[in-house]
Amino acid sequence: MKENLRKIDIPLLLVSAILIVIGLVMIFSSSSIAAVLQYNRTEYYFFRKQLLVILGSILIGTIILFIPIKKYKILSLFMVVGVFIALFALQTYGTVTNSAKSWFRIGPMSLQPSEFAKTIIILFLAFAYGDRKRFKNPYNVFIPLIPCIAIFTMIVLEPDLGTAAIIAIICMFIFFSLPINKNSFMMILRVITVIGVLLVFYILQTNQEYLTDTQANRFTYKNPCERYEQETGYQVCNGYIAMHNGGLKGVGLGKSTQKYLYLPEAYTDFIFPIIIEEIGLVGGGAILILYLILLYRILVIARNASNLVGSIIAFGTFAQILTHITVNLGGALALIPLTGVPLPFLSYGGSYILNLIVLLSLTQRVAIESKSERASKRKS
Repeated sequence: MKENLRKIDIPLLLVSAILIVIGLVMIFSSSSIAAVLQYNRTEYYFFRKQLLVILGSILIGTIILFIPIKKYKILSLFMVVGVFIALFALQTYGTVTNSAKSWFRIGPMSLQPSEFAKTIIILFLAFAYGDRKRFKNPYNVFIPLIPCIAIFTMIVLEPDLGTAAIIAIICMFIFFSLPINKNSFMMILRVITVIGVLLVFYILQTNQEYLTDTQANRFTYKNPCERYEQETGYQVCNGYIAMHNGGLKGVGLGKSTQKYLYLPEAYTDFIFPIIIEEIGLVGGGAILILYLILLYRILVIARNASNLVGSIIAFGTFAQILTHITVNLGGALALIPLTGVPLPFLSYGGSYILNLIVLLSLTQRVAIESKSERASKRKS
């Protein structure tokens, strides 16, 4: 046990721990007012819920550190089937939130199957593409994507286009990272894939009658403060106000004014503007540096992995975190449409933080196995 713990990636562990602590502090700061005024709860309500989920996730993550990656091969198949059934069941038993039926209510808790789908797809593709024999036949490369497309379709039907887009991006990241021979046929297939994705995005931009009103409004995202009194501009413009209030050094931890119900979802998707308001651009910049270190360490683990399965797990984790950061901050800054995507470690959300810690634990397990194999080769 101690030998395994010595082989974990220390920089990744430390940065993850720092971000988790920052997230808890900012969730408490940004949610305390809403908990009291909007939900008639104690100011610690959201903080306590997030803390309990994190403690449970760390326990699960610690167990994962001691389970060989190969043990998940058969389990990944059952998990793909299970998450598809769960997504199908949402159509009947799901709870509607923000015009999407994405949640199961289980007593005082909510469960979002689409968040688990991201983790399961990464694990499934890792084992599906772990056998290099698959790459001898170009057609076989696309077979593992069929279950992913089925899951993607179910999430679109919720409809949750933001999560569906992230799953598509994760699959593309993994697909384009595979060690496939660069022959002309595969290059054509890759170009077709890119064109298909761009075509879908173009259709969504120009045929908004196929979307719900809430989703269509999200595509009106530029110059939000010109539409301050409208739903399409109010939230993002208040985010701008929060960041403007913060300036370089911030107004002080806990002293945000926008969290007094001016900025909707201040503790979830729009927590970064509150962070800027309270600890300034300096604090926000420090968090971005921590993200860069985190992503770099994950890439190092992916590059040094002893086998393709481990490399794909680490690279899939990298893709998931990078996509969430890009999409969340892009929406908050009105660079892209809002998608309701949480910011890693910082946004409130039990399902997401659980799966994030699980992915990071799997990545740490990849690092442990890689170091063990290198040590074994040196001894032999």
